[in-house]
Amino acid sequence: MSKKKTATPSSSTIALNKKARHEYHIEERFEAGLALLGWEVKSLRAGKAQLVDAYVLLKDGEAWLFGAHITPLSTASTHVIADPTRTRKLLLHKKEIAKIVGKVNQAGYTCIPLALYWKKNKVKCEIALAKGKKLFDKRATEKERDWNRQKQRILREANH
Repeated sequence: MSKKKTATPSSSTIALNKKARHEYHIEERFEAGLALLGWEVKSLRAGKAQLVDAYVLLKDGEAWLFGAHITPLSTASTHVIADPTRTRKLLLHKKEIAKIVGKVNQAGYTCIPLALYWKKNKVKCEIALAKGKKLFDKRATEKERDWNRQKQRILREANH
């Protein structure tokens, strides 16, 4: 449950929040466990999860994942009334929660989920402290991405 330093391997990734990298400057990442029900784990194994409108709420010294959508499987959840967008508890150390709460309250950061992935047989959620991008920042990022693509094309053509 320590700080996340490297990107997660794509084979174990369940869901990514691609919109987050476009909307925010990501400052610091954390790896959190996720308290799930049985039907949710089965749905995650089938890859039925979305983090598009999800966010992290810090309340009473605990972290909660709001808005993450886990679609119930028709075969797995016949006897349970499944709520696909229920609030799920994030499992973090107290020091990590205190650090996140301090940054969110003082420095104008927000806490967002970046990815859901498997680590051994556990589901982990990568969350990040982030600052919102202004419109000109988004344009600059897009311009840089386009330039990098153009550079790759030029290099490819030069090598052939």
